[in-house]
Amino acid sequence: MNNKILVIDDDIAINELIKVNLELNGYKVIQANDGTIGFALAKQELPSLIVLDVMMPEVDGFTVAQRIRQNEDLSKTPILMLTALSQITDKVKGFNIGVDDYLVKPFEMDELLVRVRALLKRSHLIPESCATRELLTLGDVTLLPETYSVKIKDKIAKLTPIEFDILNLLFQNHGNMVSSAKLLKDIWGYDPDDNIETIRVHIKHLRSKIDKISDGKKYIETIYGGGYKFNV
Repeated sequence: MNNKILVIDDDIAINELIKVNLELNGYKVIQANDGTIGFALAKQELPSLIVLDVMMPEVDGFTVAQRIRQNEDLSKTPILMLTALSQITDKVKGFNIGVDDYLVKPFEMDELLVRVRALLKRSHLIPESCATRELLTLGDVTLLPETYSVKIKDKIAKLTPIEFDILNLLFQNHGNMVSSAKLLKDIWGYDPDDNIETIRVHIKHLRSKIDKISDGKKYIETIYGGGYKFNV
C-alpha cells in the first residue's frame, strides 16, 4: 500500500509539525508551502492522500482541491482539508468540490492521525466492505466495487469512493434505516460530532447520480430525524 502523503500548507510551522508526526507513524511525507507547487507535486508524486490547507496566498485550498478532482490521475485521491473556517457553508463548499474530510484549526495531532488512517483505509482499490460481503445485487441494482460504480438495469453511474461506501452501507442494510451517526462512524472511521451536514451533502450528490439512471424510481429514502434507507 502506498503511504505517501502530500502536505500543502503555507504555515511552515504547522506543515513541519504535521510532517514530523506523520513520519513518526510510518508515513512518507512530501511538503509544499503554496497551492501551485502543491498541485504540481501532486501530479508528479501521485500521493495516497493530500492534507490541504484552505487559506493560502495566490491559490487557495478550494481551488487546489478543484484542480485535483479534475485531474484524471488524482480524481480519487483522498483530501483532508485543514481550515480555520468552521462555518457550515465553507464545509459544504469543500464537500461539493470533492473534499473527503475536514479538520478545523486548531486541532489535536492525534485527531489528524485518526482521520488520516481512516481515509487511507477507505481508499483501497476495492472497499473492504465489499471484499467481505457477498451481496452486490438487489433487484435491478448492482454494485461494481472495482470501478466505484452502480448499475441499474443497463445504465451505469460512476461514484466517488465516499459515495460508493455510503451506498454500499445502505445497500447491505436494505429495507432498514441507517442512522446518520452510523454512517459517519462507519464511513469516516471516527466518532461523529453533532454536525450531520457532511452526510447530507454526500447523500445529495449520491441521490442525484442514482436518480439519473433510475428511470424515476427513488431508491434512497430520507428518514427525517433518523437517517437513510435503501429501498429495492
